[in-house]
Formats: sequence, C-alpha cells, structure tokens
Amino acid sequence: MNGDDITVNALPEGSIVFPREPLITVEGPLAKLQIIETTLLNLVNFASLVATNAARFRLVAGEDISLLEFGLRRAQGPDGGLSASRYCFIGGFDGTSNILAGKMYDIPCRGTNAHSFITAFTSLKELDKIDKTINGSSCTMQSFIVICKRYQEEVCKLLAINSDETIEGELTSFISYAFTFPKSYLVLVDSYDVFNSGIPNFIIVALALHELGFKATGVRIDSGDLAYQSLEIRKTFKLIADSFNIPYFAELSIVGSNDICEETIASLNQQGHSLNALGVGTHLVTCKSQPALGCVYKLVKVNGIDRIKLSEDPIKTTMPGKKSLYRLYGKEGHPLADIIQESSEPLPTGRVLCRHPNNEVKRVYINPSSIKCLQVTYVENGKVVQKLPSIHEIKKLCENEIKSMRKDHIRLLNPTPYKVSVSEEMYQMMHRMILEHTPIKEMQ
Repeated sequence: MNGDDITVNALPEGSIVFPREPLITVEGPLAKLQIIETTLLNLVNFASLVATNAARFRLVAGEDISLLEFGLRRAQGPDGGLSASRYCFIGGFDGTSNILAGKMYDIPCRGTNAHSFITAFTSLKELDKIDKTINGSSCTMQSFIVICKRYQEEVCKLLAINSDETIEGELTSFISYAFTFPKSYLVLVDSYDVFNSGIPNFIIVALALHELGFKATGVRIDSGDLAYQSLEIRKTFKLIADSFNIPYFAELSIVGSNDICEETIASLNQQGHSLNALGVGTHLVTCKSQPALGCVYKLVKVNGIDRIKLSEDPIKTTMPGKKSLYRLYGKEGHPLADIIQESSEPLPTGRVLCRHPNNEVKRVYINPSSIKCLQVTYVENGKVVQKLPSIHEIKKLCENEIKSMRKDHIRLLNPTPYKVSVSEEMYQMMHRMILEHTPIKEMQ
C-alpha cells in the first residue's frame, strides 16, 4: 500500500483552533483512509492537548518568567515524554530537562544537579584525588577548595551564620559541580536547610568562581514556600552584590519547582515573588486538569455524496461534506469569528452572515477588515508539497496566534466563547440532511 492517491489539507502546526473545526481533511480511497485513522488521531490528540496545556501555563505565568519542562520522569512512557517535550516547547515553554528531546528537536536543555548528587558527598576529602584543572582555567581542584574556604569565613560572618551549621557534604558537591560546569553553575539549595546551608554554600562557591573569571547562574528551590524563599534569597543576593561589589550577583536566577500547576503560578503572582524561572513537570505533561482530548475522524463525503452521522447529543452530529475554514478579523487585528463553508462556496466577502451550527436564532452579520483561509494543502497525491517549518517557526506561529486573540477569549477563568459559525449554505445543507436521515416516529 502507498499514499499516491491521498491528499491532505490541514491547518499549519501551531495554529489556534476551536471545537467542531476541521483540523485535517484527508482525501483518498476509503479503505486506505480508514487504515490511517488511528495513527492520525494518536498523533493529533496528545500533541494538541499538551501544546494547549503548555500555552495555558504560559498565559498564567506571563512573559517575564522562564518556563522549563521537567516532565520526563512522570510522562506516559519514553515516547510520551519525547512528544511532551516537543509540544510543550511549541506551546510556550523555554526549555526542557529531556536531553534526548533537546538533541532530536533542537530544544534548549535546562536543568540542575539532583538531590542524590548533593547527598552523595560527605566531606571535602573526597576531592583530594582530583588532579585536573577547572574547565576553562588553570586552577586546580585543591587551589579552588582553598579559595572556597577563604570565602566561607567571610560569607558566614556576613550572613550571621555559624560555619558549623553548613553541611560540608553539600559544599563538597557544589565545589565538584562548579569545577565541571563553571559557566552554568546552578544548584539545588534545599537538600538540607535553604538559609543555613544551601544558600551560604552556593554563595561561597559562586564567589570563588567569580574570582576565577566565571559567573554563577543561580539556584533552584524544590520545596517549601517558594514566594517567601525567593524574596529572602533575592535580599541575600543583593547583600552579597553590595558587600563584594559584584552587581550581577543581585540578578542571579532563582528557579522554583515543586508540583507546580496553574493555580500555584497564579498564587505566586498574587503573593509576589522573585523567581526568574519555574520548572513544571507532572501537571504539565500528564495534563491533570484534562487528561485526554476528544478529536474525532469522521467520513463526510464518499463517491461524491455528502455523508452525516447523527447523535442524540446535537454537538456530536457531524458536519457533512468537504469544508473550507476561514477566520474573520476585526479592524484592531483580533479574530472575530471562524466560519465553516462548503468547499464549493466562494471566499466570503463584504458583509458575512455567520450562523450558529445548531441554534437557528443565533446568527450575526460581520463586516471583517480581513479574511484568512486557514487550510493549507500539505500532501497532494502522496507528495509533500509544502516546506515544513522548523520547531522554532512553529513556536513563533503559536505565540503570534495567541497574541492576536482578544484577552477575554483566552483568559483562564470564564473566557468569552469564541464564535465558530457556518455559512447560510452550510447551515441549510446540514439541517436538510439531518431531517432526511432522522426517521419520523409514529405513536399509537
């Protein structure tokens, strides 16, 4: 079997779509199209769901904070993990902890060391046998430890902390990590005690790196009150910046993670915080708020004859025939409504009558400033006829599509329903077929 007689029309990947709209139209021999049904639905449903979930996280977080996808460990298997990383990036995330996804899809990789890495160390003596020099410097491990010990006394005194309170194993792990990654030194600081050990130990090593010409990246907190801790950590960073005359230290990154969901982010914004980035995992890739998307694949025309499937639930009644999808824009550039037409109808122009698919009294005339056909032919007679965009181009399209929408349509609480309408011809044809295929019942 081959696809030489199959044609595919679809909306560009990254487009905003709404319920009941034809995302993909597939034409060809019926038997072949039935064979690819499950594959198409599998590819479209999860991808659309995860990208939409990621876009919702971006909307609630705002543009000024970095969002990182940390979901691989909780995703539904390795394939689900890779797909989630790809589509979270398209939906608005800035990076992933999934190294394979980064390599395969050109997604920026972001992450920190692990708690297990930190707790594996117990003493500075464990670093005695390392005879290499720090990456990008002539400084040896032993010399680096000496610099760190010198700053330890100064930092603990400045922060009014007894140096005995800090955990030596944690400091050892930070030194080891910074020695290998001096240009991307970002570590977890909540393995033991954030303010009495984690932050002081981070600062000690960061100052030592600065002395060697490197800039630390920041810290990550993975438990506790993220808003309060981030504000207190920022105060400490500013104190160090002023005390050691290192201005950039005040702006070091603070990353928060800890079972973060949309409500968590909204609460953080309401409280006020000093986080630069959020790592989101379980709630993102598993889509806890809506674990599945219900896209369907239905026969609408066969042998030139329009077909319809009826249902006791009117919203599940299919729209018959091959269709065209247009978006109507207002003078401010925002979409006003989408209209579904029979493919044989001409491009809508001028004053456009838009009808509700099921409610005959809901109708409106729209005078759009511009009209856009949303469908593109990607496969014609088995041949790909469009240049497929890069993941970065898809991500940019998604971002622009969301920005084009009116704010009340995309707010997370009680959004204004967006109008998905049909033309007069489409409405009449659809309801004529409903009547033709609905038996008239007889009562005794």
